[in-house]
Amino acid sequence: MDKMLCMFFFGALAISSLVQDATAQTVHMVGDNIGWAVPNTGAAAYKNWADGKTFRIGDTLVFNFMTNRHDVVQVQKTSFDGCNSQNSIGSPITTGPANVTLDSAGDHYYICTFGTHCQNGQKLAITVSGSAGTPGANPPNPSAAGPSGSVPGATDPPPPPSSSTTVLASVILSLSAIALATFL
Repeated sequence: MDKMLCMFFFGALAISSLVQDATAQTVHMVGDNIGWAVPNTGAAAYKNWADGKTFRIGDTLVFNFMTNRHDVVQVQKTSFDGCNSQNSIGSPITTGPANVTLDSAGDHYYICTFGTHCQNGQKLAITVSGSAGTPGANPPNPSAAGPSGSVPGATDPPPPPSSSTTVLASVILSLSAIALATFL
């Protein structure tokens, strides 16, 4: 009976650590291979890229572009539609690549303000859903600037996958295997 209880306990630990890894944040490389550039196929390129993807609070968008050739700024829908930055949310990020952490649920709009880049399709609209841990997300605050006065949610690159929680889960799984071997 003790062996069965021990196996149940360590099995539950293993499953909970796997569930934790399954709910980890996702890093989205905007545009995949084309990066953040004026697409040859126009605005459909970024719409097609976003279709079928799920964006959640805590995920990171990576806008991969060359500094001094592009920028990225979060805007309201009217500015997105008109390709202008009059209703920007924060300041443009001018140094590439730019990492933007999604910090609120709802529709998010991003454009490039260089020349006619936006009019030629360099713009992205996504819908962010709340994550399991955030039942009611706060709407974005246009007056709150992110680090260095950039788009709210812009941060340093995301931490490597071997974060402290992943290491802890690995240690627990290792100890579980040792305990199972000892008791069996």
